[in-house]
Amino acid sequence: MARFAAFPLQRLAHLGIGLLCLAPAAPLWAGPDLDAYPPAGTFRKLQLTTLACGRDNTAEACNQARSQADPLLDHRRLSGSCKDALWQIRQLAVAAPANSLERRDPIDKAAREVTVLCRPPAAPVKDTKQAAPAGGGGGSFSFGGGR
Repeated sequence: MARFAAFPLQRLAHLGIGLLCLAPAAPLWAGPDLDAYPPAGTFRKLQLTTLACGRDNTAEACNQARSQADPLLDHRRLSGSCKDALWQIRQLAVAAPANSLERRDPIDKAAREVTVLCRPPAAPVKDTKQAAPAGGGGGSFSFGGGR
């Protein structure tokens, strides 16, 4: 009778050991870190691809610009103004039958804005100095010019 009662516990222990063996692989299954801000190189590459789309007016360059901008639109750390620039790229980066300034100017403008508007937020500066007391200290009044 004791043998049958120990069997489920032994099976459960083996299952636990098996799960522990899989634990180191868990970070590999995880998706991209949504808390990490995309590197500046990502936005620079998007800018260059978008400028190529505006300049060359090829389907390949425009499709590449849209495919680079599209996943960034879902990033939760990017600001609204950054996403507006990304949306402009997503909408405007389309090859046209004829390349004109009217087509190229808005694409180039969105490409320039993406590196400006999508900069990572500045890290807070920690003040290492203590605030100096107001007035100069010393306890005496000094209005200048005195002896």
